[in-house]
Amino acid sequence: MSGFVVAVVLVVILALLLGAVLGFSAVRFRVEADPLVERIDALLPQTQCGQCGYPGCRPYAEAIASGEAEINQCPPGGEDGIHKLADLLGVEFKPLNSEHGVEKPKALALIDEDVCIGCTLCIQACPVDAIVGSAKHMHTVIASECTGCELCVAPCPVDCIHMVEVGETLESWKWKQPKPPRQYSVIPIKVVKS
Repeated sequence: MSGFVVAVVLVVILALLLGAVLGFSAVRFRVEADPLVERIDALLPQTQCGQCGYPGCRPYAEAIASGEAEINQCPPGGEDGIHKLADLLGVEFKPLNSEHGVEKPKALALIDEDVCIGCTLCIQACPVDAIVGSAKHMHTVIASECTGCELCVAPCPVDCIHMVEVGETLESWKWKQPKPPRQYSVIPIKVVKS
């Protein structure tokens, strides 16, 4: 019996020693996240819609930070978001690239519960888990979680999901970026004396 106790004590001591080494390594050799990526990601709308060509806002922020993507690929962020990204990165503003979509007002998905057949395709398509329900039962959208990405609309076989524009409230209102002043070109005029 004493041999068993000695073995258990040795295993516990070895586990504590290895745990301390791992803990020290985690603190000493920790890889910090890129602060630029964090700041870019904070400016993006977090719709996770993929319209920019990346699977979500974080991968798009990483691509912008590394120079792989332009700042004008996010339709949900719109021109206001592009202005903020340009200011952060110290680059010139570019209008929204229409290949990625057009800027639209914020919308919310609504499911017509009388038509819903409970196929769960919308639940699988939702990147933020804003739709609840189960197979062969009606589904509904959690309004506070819905980002308006529209990814749930296309997979629905009975077209029971509709996007409804969300009106501005005091909670959702944001200050709009002022438009830059118009640039005029100066044409020199020759003065002819008579």
